Amino acid sequence: MTFTAIDFETATAFHPCSVGIVTVENGIIVDEFVSLIKPPNNLYSPFTIQVHGIYPRDTVHAKSFAQVYPEIQKRLQNRVIVAHNESFDRNVLAKSMALYGLDYADLNIASRWECTVKIYKSKGLKPTKLSDCCREMNIKLNHHEALSDARACAKLYLLR
Repeated sequence: MTFTAIDFETATAFHPCSVGIVTVENGIIVDEFVSLIKPPNNLYSPFTIQVHGIYPRDTVHAKSFAQVYPEIQKRLQNRVIVAHNESFDRNVLAKSMALYGLDYADLNIASRWECTVKIYKSKGLKPTKLSDCCREMNIKLNHHEALSDARACAKLYLLR
């Protein structure tokens, strides 16, 4: 059970404002990383602010995606990647990388990641929002906080 779980919170569309990454080796969490990310022009949708509570004032002095990317890369490269609703987080990563001229193929990760939504849906759990899965599996969650979401996703994957 060696993998990396990731969660992005976004400011608009695919532009991240926060990332949480949890590294699991042999079933044990060995590393956690979280960072705010300044989205392009520090623009936010009022809807996303309502979801995660991150405001432009929180990221005005944060690093850009390109500046945070080396930390992301060293944790994701050559790993099995897990996310809750993996297509969302995978698209945020791939589109952000493309925006900054970074090659997704260089990460050497699967084109589709492991997805805890799909796993728990296949077990018959409904609904399969992260908060619902965590409640069902008795996992502590501060929902829409990137590191808490990534940690919860890692624990869900370990319990699958």
